[in-house]
Amino acid sequence: MKRYLFLVLLSFQGLLAQVQFETKVSKTTLGLNERLRVDFAMNIDGDNFNEPSFDGFNVIAGPSQQVSQSWVNGRSSFEKIYSYYLVPNQKGNLTIKSATIEYNGQVFKTNPVKITVTNAIQQPKDPSDASISADDNLHLIAEVSKTNPYVNEPITVVYKLYFSNNIGIGNFREFGKPKYNDFWSQNIEIKQLALEEGTFKGERYRYIVLKKVVLYPQKSGKLSIEPLALDIDVQLPSNRRDVFGRQLITEESKRVSAGAKTITVKALPEAGKPDNFSGAVGTFDFKVAPSKNNLKNGESLDLVVSVVGKGNMKLFSLPKPIVPNALEMYDPVHNEDVSTSLAGMSGKISDSYTIIPQYRGNYPIKPIQFSYFDPASGKYKTISSPQIIVNMLEGPTPVDSVGTGAAGKNKIVASEQFKSIKFKTDLQPSATNDFLGSRLFYILLLLPFLLVPIIILVRVKKEAMDGDIVGNRIRRNNRLAKKYLSQAKKQFNNKELFYIALEKAMHNFLKAKLNIETSEMSKANIKEILLSKEANVEVVNDFIALTENCEIARYAPASNATIQNDYDKAVSIISDLEKQINN
Repeated sequence: MKRYLFLVLLSFQGLLAQVQFETKVSKTTLGLNERLRVDFAMNIDGDNFNEPSFDGFNVIAGPSQQVSQSWVNGRSSFEKIYSYYLVPNQKGNLTIKSATIEYNGQVFKTNPVKITVTNAIQQPKDPSDASISADDNLHLIAEVSKTNPYVNEPITVVYKLYFSNNIGIGNFREFGKPKYNDFWSQNIEIKQLALEEGTFKGERYRYIVLKKVVLYPQKSGKLSIEPLALDIDVQLPSNRRDVFGRQLITEESKRVSAGAKTITVKALPEAGKPDNFSGAVGTFDFKVAPSKNNLKNGESLDLVVSVVGKGNMKLFSLPKPIVPNALEMYDPVHNEDVSTSLAGMSGKISDSYTIIPQYRGNYPIKPIQFSYFDPASGKYKTISSPQIIVNMLEGPTPVDSVGTGAAGKNKIVASEQFKSIKFKTDLQPSATNDFLGSRLFYILLLLPFLLVPIIILVRVKKEAMDGDIVGNRIRRNNRLAKKYLSQAKKQFNNKELFYIALEKAMHNFLKAKLNIETSEMSKANIKEILLSKEANVEVVNDFIALTENCEIARYAPASNATIQNDYDKAVSIISDLEKQINN
């Protein structure tokens, strides 16, 4: 009996081993604008088919089901296929995950299949297709104004969608947004799309300008601009006609790409580079102007250092004036009035310094030099401001300016009157004090007994503090917040380290005030807790916005004024939250 049971089980296992359920793909490497067919094929009639999630793909068709059964030489074969058509929505190594079915109470699944998605490729035309193809009548072009600029010289990229009169287009969706690594970028707003007429490869086309971007390369060498990709609904005339002889129109979704662009960026020349060059590239006018030259006691003046022109206005720092010690100069107020067009940035930036003289007199402010690189001439140029004289008409007179006519008036004259006492006296103390029984003796005698209760109190206090885990964590986070805020102030000249330290300071402040862990530091949770502690909504929003900006600002260009503003804002926010949070 056991023998027959063994044979039955062996036969059953053999039946299970014959079940085939697998994933078949049309290709394992495809471009971003190509389609992928995926078939889930089985040789049995499985139930409860569950498709995978298709992460990284868009399903444009499916599932379609096919069932076939045949008999060959007395043997039957069965095949059931679930088919899908996919389009990738990102580049990289993607995975078609496992699908599952049920058969005879068992669950079977396919093996995962890896797919490599590359940049969009140009697809060849099928010569057997006599109908109009979208590939030949639809083109997305990126027009670059200059492919060999200097560092920080502006270039423009204009994306145009050309389509012939033979086809129509409907909705289009921006699928792949280009990333402008190693560029400072600014999008130019297009308020309304306009249909225009033009030529493409010598033929008449209609086109739409979809996107305009101004780029400032931040380093030299070969830099790549990633392609823009769109999904477009296209109406194509077919070779078929209806019963009235009219040509039928078919609609399909087409993916087009502008293709990657390579920009060769020239480094700024080292020959002739001024020592005070701070990275300005373009054409500029430089001025230093005081609000007034003559002051009375208690008055102040504003010294405005400004640059007007066309170039990388937001990507360099203005020179700082050097004033005499008798003039007290405060940190500047930075102002920007800059607009960005296809020609690049233009406008005015300025630093306004408040200066207060301390004493009466005339004080010169030395000439200030501003240097920039002119890409049109390929040379550095330097503009120097004139010397400025500040006249303090009233006020106190500095000590070192008093005349020397009375010199020696208070001079002490050496006297020989007590010379004999100096060399011949032999003085003795009138009374002597013994240490034993003195006040100091009793203090030292009682000091050990007084220290015992103090030591006991200190020890008890220390044990209580060691046992206060929450309090210790709060104190530690407070120390860390002050430490990182101090580090941020020291890193004004190192943008990335500054924003790392600033972000840590703000997070540790919150952990100290709200008694929360790092795992609870989500934006939603922080906002909810702060508002429940009666913090001001505007201050809470400023806190979250500044912490988010710390991550972005590490890699974006920033001037010293921007860094100073962010630091001042962080100090102000922490101070406001310290007052507002209801403990």
